[in-house]
Amino acid sequence: MGFPNNLLQDDEELILHTHPHWKELFMPIVWFVLIAAFGTVGMLALPDSWGSIAQAVGWAVIAVLMVWLVVAPYVRWATTHYVFTTHRVLLRTGVITRKGRDIPLARINDVSFEQGVIERMFRFGTLVVESAGERGQQVLKDMPQVENAQSTLYRLVEEDHDRRMGAGDDEPPLATQPPPRV
Repeated sequence: MGFPNNLLQDDEELILHTHPHWKELFMPIVWFVLIAAFGTVGMLALPDSWGSIAQAVGWAVIAVLMVWLVVAPYVRWATTHYVFTTHRVLLRTGVITRKGRDIPLARINDVSFEQGVIERMFRFGTLVVESAGERGQQVLKDMPQVENAQSTLYRLVEEDHDRRMGAGDDEPPLATQPPPRV
């Protein structure tokens, strides 16, 4: 499930698009193997005397467990998007009930990350984006390559600040220009 590019403005470029780290899919894979193995063995071990109703109930239980423990976590992972653009940070989650948050780069005050030992081994962590406004902090859990994401976002904030201040133009920004002589 890709990120819809129609959410971007005309002058906005996609810099980074990622989902949470693949470790979010580890337990669903384990559950898939366990449910498939034990479900198959259990269904084959059912006595024929129990009839087709017992088999139908057994297959229904297996299907419910698969949806609950395998499919739902995968869909949750696939529909969680962490997106950095040249103008903002976009966060999108959910399928039926969608949640989204856009943080303009100009409103970001601080970008930090946190990694434990295991997280460092598998190259993911928690990215904390602090912005001015009512909501304050946005925590992006299980961000892959969190150090690179943090430095990329910091660079984008600095470039956005320079762009807004008119850096690179022949004239300095209005706030630093000397008053006109009369």
